[in-house]
Amino acid sequence: MNSSEPIGTIRALWRYPVKSMLGEELDVVELSEGGVVGDRAYALRDKETGKVASAKHPKLWPSLLACHAAFVDATRQDDELPAVRIELADGSVVLSDAPDVDAVLSRFFGRDVELAHAAQNGYTIDQYHPDEENYDPEGHRDEVVEARLGAAFFNERGLPSAVPGGSFFDLFPLSVLTTSSLDQLGELEPQSRFDARRFRMNVIVETPARGFVENEWLGRTLAIGDDVQIGVALPDPRCVMPSLAQEDLPKDSRILKALAQHNRIDVAGALYPCAGVYAVAEATGVIRRDDRVSLV
Repeated sequence: MNSSEPIGTIRALWRYPVKSMLGEELDVVELSEGGVVGDRAYALRDKETGKVASAKHPKLWPSLLACHAAFVDATRQDDELPAVRIELADGSVVLSDAPDVDAVLSRFFGRDVELAHAAQNGYTIDQYHPDEENYDPEGHRDEVVEARLGAAFFNERGLPSAVPGGSFFDLFPLSVLTTSSLDQLGELEPQSRFDARRFRMNVIVETPARGFVENEWLGRTLAIGDDVQIGVALPDPRCVMPSLAQEDLPKDSRILKALAQHNRIDVAGALYPCAGVYAVAEATGVIRRDDRVSLV
């Protein structure tokens, strides 16, 4: 194998300013050690339980994926983040720095919530495990399970955290998916729409190869453009979210079934339905749409 193997180009770049809300597709993003600048910068925290609101529990938070969040101005790594414009599913709009932002969000969601800008050394969510065979290695089916994520996930296991203590990332600061995986799933299950938006990844790489090509990248480095390098750390185990409705994409339980049938991967000793990979920044910089991507 060559020391630098071209594998494709950047097809799309995404950022999600508020966790579990719709995000923004961008032509250019800045990658810091903490991920795409501005990604998952905020989350809704339920004041009663202290847990973070997540579309992983769609019965409790049915409207999160119908809300849209985008920064009102450009973001820069060393500057304070600008305000986020939050458009709720009823068409109302509130800015993240508005004095009544918590009240507006609480009225809409029907729960006492706050727009949190930092996790507390990790965070806790309630996650729904669907009634799907081969979905959860621990056997949870059609039940809600409490999950500790972010830095708390690593702390509980006595491992160094891949994300800062205040981060709202689930496990790692960056996520990557290929068009090859999407095409493969579409060929295997043509009745479903395997749209990249379902998977809420930061980076979509257009790749000419066939199959789940990123499965072979584990432990390798991706060079993007002239400066950026990211280390591929782990397959990305999928929750219920790719099956949920968003924008023009319908609810489709077959999405998760397809992953469980066609791409179950060993993650830390257990088999999970996966799509894409988690990564960490090894060399930071700017990523642009159409940048070349190589495996080194």
